[in-house]
Amino acid sequence: MPDLPERAASRAKQSSQNPSQNPSEEPSETEAERRRRRARFLRELAEARELRDRVQPRRAKTARLRHAMRMRTFRW
Repeated sequence: MPDLPERAASRAKQSSQNPSQNPSEEPSETEAERRRRRARFLRELAEARELRDRVQPRRAKTARLRHAMRMRTFRW
């Protein structure tokens, strides 16, 4: 654990060298790249949910039943 302050110092040094870039200031990422990154994130999120449902079947079943009840009671 003695190397933790060194890691924190190196992170602070890196963050000072790389200032946070606001997308409105500098459009370094194209719209297509942003959509691809978002699609990849959503795929990984869906995969993680499926994995969680497989390893916790009881919780997944109650969530499905709860969702079905919400859909039945929804009114336009």
